[in-house]
Amino acid sequence: MFRSSWRRAAAGTIAAAMLTAGLFAAACSNGGNASEERLVVYSGRSESLVAPIIEQFSELTGIQVEVNYAGTGELAATLLEEGDNSPADVFFAQDPGGLGSVIEMLAVLPDDIVGTVPEWARSPVGKWVGTSGRMRVIVYNTDTLSEAELPDSIWDFVEPEWRGRIGWAPTNGSFQAMVTSMRLTWGEEKTREWLEGIVANEPSVYSNNTGIVQAAAAGEVEVGFVNHYYLHRFLAEEGPSFPARNHYLGNGEDPGATMLVAGAGVLESSENRENAEKFVKFLLSTVGQQYFAGQTYEYPLVEGVVRDPNLPAADSFPKLSIDQSQLGDLEATQELMRQAGAL
Repeated sequence: MFRSSWRRAAAGTIAAAMLTAGLFAAACSNGGNASEERLVVYSGRSESLVAPIIEQFSELTGIQVEVNYAGTGELAATLLEEGDNSPADVFFAQDPGGLGSVIEMLAVLPDDIVGTVPEWARSPVGKWVGTSGRMRVIVYNTDTLSEAELPDSIWDFVEPEWRGRIGWAPTNGSFQAMVTSMRLTWGEEKTREWLEGIVANEPSVYSNNTGIVQAAAAGEVEVGFVNHYYLHRFLAEEGPSFPARNHYLGNGEDPGATMLVAGAGVLESSENRENAEKFVKFLLSTVGQQYFAGQTYEYPLVEGVVRDPNLPAADSFPKLSIDQSQLGDLEATQELMRQAGAL
């Protein structure tokens, strides 16, 4: 019954999304030769996740989009190096830390963009907006662990009993944003102690969240620090027998239970400001938000979008309340991680 109800609701939302898409395309038409219009996006979100929605934007508007895919931190460093000479029009980042690190290079967005998302999910000075929500969780192997055996705090993974059982991706942008959240919540010393404790427990190192989820399911590790939606992609492909699940940490005060946003900002130096703003609006449209909810299993940030029923409601578990705009101090986080031997 629940699944049928969700399908009916989703069908209605998709129909509305299709209508919105038509209206969006009509609104973007300027009567000129749209095929000559271009946009350059620096995407810290992986191609497998966001290429389809970027292609849909291009098809609807006729705007040719050139995408530079790389890690969010790497692209932020590139933008800082390029400065006003950067060819980028939009920075589409995996986490608010990357956006915050280049905040001085971003333009103030119009109110009709900024006001679309909740206050917690946008820049307080209007220079970027969240496009979807991602929860930090513990993925675990269900053949070797039950959820009852897992701790409620990410701090507890420094205990010697977890030696050789952990997977992490210390170069990943969302992981570094979580560490920044630790610094803001716990302070520098306790965060250093946590990093050193995990390093002492000899974790297996992966390049991304996908690798950690695969490793947990294969039994290479028993737990891993990831964003929630990677597991759901595997469950959609392989079914409920996939031997891994997510554990949602905490009591509302644990930085291991941070809700992060992916987000986008427009470069102040962009010569395609109008097209760049159209792109950000599209990510926040019903079409864009339903894509994130239904295809990448993330939390939509705009009201009226149907959440995948396999995701717990965002208000059903404790999560750390933190100002996303304060997560931009990546340089200090990376330095602390180097000092602790995590990088």
